[in-house]
Amino acid sequence: MRRAHSVHPITALQSEYSLWTRDAEAEVLPACRQLGIGFVPFSPLGRGFLTGQIKTPQDFPEGDMRRQLPRFQGENFRLNIELVIRLEEMATQKGCTPAQLALAWVLAQGEDIVPIPGTKRQQYLEENVGALDVVLDYGELQEINESMPLDAAVGSRYSEAMMQMINR
Repeated sequence: MRRAHSVHPITALQSEYSLWTRDAEAEVLPACRQLGIGFVPFSPLGRGFLTGQIKTPQDFPEGDMRRQLPRFQGENFRLNIELVIRLEEMATQKGCTPAQLALAWVLAQGEDIVPIPGTKRQQYLEENVGALDVVLDYGELQEINESMPLDAAVGSRYSEAMMQMINR
């Protein structure tokens, strides 16, 4: 990114980032901030998982790529659903949906971050926009970070071969 930016200024970088995909925090976000590059997270709802709508692997339609991803399989799924249950509890306490809480957390990470959640239906769009009204104070952000720390998600985002190409 630094080499590319030295040749031609980069305005924004799009990469996966959410409560359960936080690897960008180590090097990517600091570099973006140092170079004045905006950050556009895709999958800020953890591929839909952080919405609380997915309860079993069978909730994914046939042919859905998530059925093939390690985080959504077997014991990984069971352990990751525990994270979502905690997120649901915090959202209930806050008076919002898990999706709104997850998006509000992403938005609270900096004004240079503009998430792009996938939105298949108008009701999801309206719910996502509602995240703008969810204000998280320092204590709430700390509670969320403690409940879903950097490496909380169990299993890789992608297959082993695909993971070798990330952030390189």
